Amino acid sequence: MEMAPFLLLLLAVAVLPLTHGRFWEKNLNKLIVALALSLPVVVVFLARGDASPILRSLVFDYLPFIVLLGALFTITGGIHLSGDIEATPAVNTLFLGAGAALASLMGTTGAAMLLIRPVLHTNKERRFKVHTILFFIAIVANCGGLLTPLGDPPLFMMYLRGAPFAWFLRLAPEWLTANGLLLLIFFFADGHYHRKEPTRAVHSDKTHIVPLRLHGTLNFAWLLGVVLAVALLNEQTLPVLGRATYLKFAREAFILAMATLSWFTTKHGVRQWNHFTWHPILEVAYLFLGIFITMVPCLLFLESHAASLGMRLPTQFYYASGTLSSFLDNTPTAVTFHSLALGLGVKTGTLTAGIPDALLKAIAAGAVFFGGMTYIGNGPNFMVKAIAEHAHVKMPHFFGYMIKFSLIVLLPVFVLVQLLFI
Repeated sequence: MEMAPFLLLLLAVAVLPLTHGRFWEKNLNKLIVALALSLPVVVVFLARGDASPILRSLVFDYLPFIVLLGALFTITGGIHLSGDIEATPAVNTLFLGAGAALASLMGTTGAAMLLIRPVLHTNKERRFKVHTILFFIAIVANCGGLLTPLGDPPLFMMYLRGAPFAWFLRLAPEWLTANGLLLLIFFFADGHYHRKEPTRAVHSDKTHIVPLRLHGTLNFAWLLGVVLAVALLNEQTLPVLGRATYLKFAREAFILAMATLSWFTTKHGVRQWNHFTWHPILEVAYLFLGIFITMVPCLLFLESHAASLGMRLPTQFYYASGTLSSFLDNTPTAVTFHSLALGLGVKTGTLTAGIPDALLKAIAAGAVFFGGMTYIGNGPNFMVKAIAEHAHVKMPHFFGYMIKFSLIVLLPVFVLVQLLFI
């Protein structure tokens, strides 16, 4: 029963946008739902006389998590790429490939928000462009973010649990295989649709050219500051930070300073071009406040009952974390399966973040990759869909996305990654 609020909250995140869209659009309603489902958990722990697990979750998990995401959101929201070049298959593939590389440096949300409007603007003369947005969601908003803790929130949570910053570079073979195959498939698919374009559309695309131009470039300096803070301001690199509790938050203080500098040094017009609002990050803050509270009983249960659940193999963790990440948010999914792996009590071999390397790789890859299987698997997915629809691109509905794209394109690639590396 203690796990019911967590499951109900995840169910609300998955279902309410589809069934009660107008209600769910308001961030205040999200906060009310999150707090209402968190209250029973808080009451139970207070009744036991030990609320420290909830406090630890909020202070050492939620706070660093929301500080990093908020800073990346603020900084990348001050970078704008304008222009309109010919939308050839090579150009579109280059856009998506650049997004895959940027996703691990500025986060999947940052890379997606930076590139989605230029991609839409470049392809506005083309009739066939839905497939480009679908591959954009898969590559830029998901698979590209596998190489650093900045790339996707599940990886940052593993970083907070002890995985070194550079450890995630070990996932380069998985990253290269998944993104390389998807880019190759996209190149041929876009070539097919480009050949079907009306002559008038192709001519218009060739003649309406505006050179690409980057605005707000100073924000790359603040972004580098965030990267260095995450890489260097931790107890593994600087043991002195572990001597006092307040020193543990030196990283968060520095990251907040970078976000503040970004806010005050970026011209207001740049953020206006990006249609910048605080709505998306407030949505994340409100929902994850509830998630980080309600998941505490689940994590404690998994750590104490892991041996009886029958999951030990990397392939089991890969597909289990991947399946749940497809329909629930991939961040709590990764944390849940890390706790399950921790509860197995394995003390031999190479351990990272307290669990075998093979299991951590499986959890990280499963959570990041499979977040692209549905619109609700990862935060940027719905944001990209909404922006595309605002630009009059007729995107497939929830099940159409799966039937027409993710099950026939993404899933075979993810299975191949598992067969080769996990």
